[in-house]
Amino acid sequence: MDTTTKRTMILRRVLTVLGFIGLLDSVYLAYIKLANATATCGGIGDCDAVNSSKYAEIFGIPIALLGAGAYIAMLVILYLEPRNKFWTENGPLALFVLTLKGVLYSAYLTYVEVAILFAICPYCVLSAIILVAMFAISVYRYLQVD
Repeated sequence: MDTTTKRTMILRRVLTVLGFIGLLDSVYLAYIKLANATATCGGIGDCDAVNSSKYAEIFGIPIALLGAGAYIAMLVILYLEPRNKFWTENGPLALFVLTLKGVLYSAYLTYVEVAILFAICPYCVLSAIILVAMFAISVYRYLQVD
């Protein structure tokens, strides 16, 4: 196995691990929102203020549920990349686009937390960090010349 193939496999594995962590994070926040439960923030931040705000939904759909859908889409792309020629060729671009959109929307939501709500949700921060890491790796993969 050549170096490029090994690197591609490692990066896909890292992206998959990050995607699963992001998915778990989003599913937890979606559960909290849908169950009208109290988030466990461990005394760090104010998850409930953020998750119960008007900014936590779009057309009645919890943002966290949309985030979970985005993470699932990313994981499906990563799963299909080595198994299908179309996704082998187009998966890195698709992942780049999804992570870019995620980072931009996450930046907006972080602004809302800091400047409008004056409350920080550590789970939202975790998702933002995961998206930035996935975006950075996606940029590298997309620009990588085989």
